[in-house]
Amino acid sequence: MSKQVQDAYIVSATRLPIGKSGRGYYKNTRPDEMLVKVMQAALAQAPGLDPAAIEDAIVGCSFPEGEQGMNIARVASVLAGWGHGVGGVTINRYCASGITAVQMAADRIRVGEADVVFAGGVESMSMIPMGGNKPSLSPLIFERDENLGVAYGMGLTAELVAKKWGITREAQDAFAVESHRRAVAAMQAGYFSAEMTPFELIDRTPNLAEGSINEKRRVVSLDEGARPDTSLEGLAKLKPVFAAPKDSTGKPTGMGSVTAGNSSQTSDGSGGLLLVSEAALKRYNLTPLARFVSFAVRGVPPEIMGIGPIEAIPAALKMAGLKASDLGWVELNEAFAAQSLAVLNDLDSKGIELDRSKVNPNGGAIALGHPLGATGAIRAASVIHGLRRTGGKYGMVTMCVGAGQGAAGIIEIV
Repeated sequence: MSKQVQDAYIVSATRLPIGKSGRGYYKNTRPDEMLVKVMQAALAQAPGLDPAAIEDAIVGCSFPEGEQGMNIARVASVLAGWGHGVGGVTINRYCASGITAVQMAADRIRVGEADVVFAGGVESMSMIPMGGNKPSLSPLIFERDENLGVAYGMGLTAELVAKKWGITREAQDAFAVESHRRAVAAMQAGYFSAEMTPFELIDRTPNLAEGSINEKRRVVSLDEGARPDTSLEGLAKLKPVFAAPKDSTGKPTGMGSVTAGNSSQTSDGSGGLLLVSEAALKRYNLTPLARFVSFAVRGVPPEIMGIGPIEAIPAALKMAGLKASDLGWVELNEAFAAQSLAVLNDLDSKGIELDRSKVNPNGGAIALGHPLGATGAIRAASVIHGLRRTGGKYGMVTMCVGAGQGAAGIIEIV
C-alpha cells in the first residue's frame, strides 16, 4: 500500500433525529442500538461497498462508560453485521469527539494506512449523565488556581465568557430565538431529509395479566428540540441557572445571564460517515459527496473554554489555504449563545468575518440539541448535505470543547 499523501473522500453521511435526554425519543434506547442504525444506514448509502472492505470504525463519545462503554465502536460494528474483520476504536475529545473521529479516519486514508474507514459519534445523555456515572477528578487540579477551569461546570464558563466579551442577556436570548426560528423553518421546508435516517422506536411495557410484553412501534424522522413558540418574551422569564461571575474580591457581579433557554439542550443522538481513498472510489465504483480538507485543534484557558473556535478556525482556514469568505456553510456548535456570540464577534474584530446567514442556517444546538460526542459527526452530515442543496463548495464544523479546547474541520463538496 502506498504511503504517499492522498485525498480522503466522504461517500456517505447520515444521522439520526436528535432526541431530548431523559424524557425524549431515546430514553429507553441503548446508544449502541443508535450507532448500529447509523452504521447500517451509512453503508446502505454506498451501494456496491462490501462491509468486509471497511478496515476500521472510529467513533467519538464524550462519556464512554455504562451502556456506551466497552469500546462501543467495536461492539456496534459487530452488531451491525459487518463481520469480525472490521476494527473499532472509541475516542474522546468531549464535544469535538465526532469531528475528531472524522479527522482521524481521513488521516489514516491520507497517509495510505487504510482505504475505507467509518467515522462517527454517539451519545446517550439519558443513560449516561454529564460527567459520567462516577466523576473523579485528580486532586492535583485543586492545588493551583489556574487549573480550576478543568473542573468548572460548563455553564460557569459561559457566564465568564459573557462577562469578558460583553455579551448581554438580551443578545443571548435573541440568538436563541433565531436558532429555533431557523430550525423550525428548515424542518417545514424538508431541509433535513437528505441527512436524516429515520429511527423506529419500540416501547415495551409488561402485560402482567397475560404474562407478556406489549410493543408499541413508531418512527421518528425530525429532531425533537425545536420549538416554534420560542419568543423573546418567553425566554426573558427564565431565571439564570448558573452562578454569576465574581469580581476580584470574590463577590458576585450581579445576576447571571445564562439560562436553560439560551443554552444547548442535553440530548441523545448519533451520526456517521464513510470515508474512502481515491483507489477505493474506483475499485467499488463509488460516487464521492465531499473531500475532507483540513482540521485544527487548539487549547484555551479551561475557564473560558467556549472561545476555543477563536483559535481553531483561523488555523484550519490557513491549513486549507482558504479565507472565511470562502465558506458557504458553517456549523458553529451552539454550546451556549454567550460563547457563540463571543466567537463570532471576536473573529469579526480580527478580520475573520463569518457571514451570519451562513452560520447554522438550519439552526443550532440551542434548538436542535447537542448529544456531546455525536455532535461533530452529526453536524458534518449537515454541512455536506446543506452545501450540496445550496450549491456551496466549502463548509466548516467547529466547536468549543470542555477543559479548554477548540476544534474546526473543513469539508469541500466534489
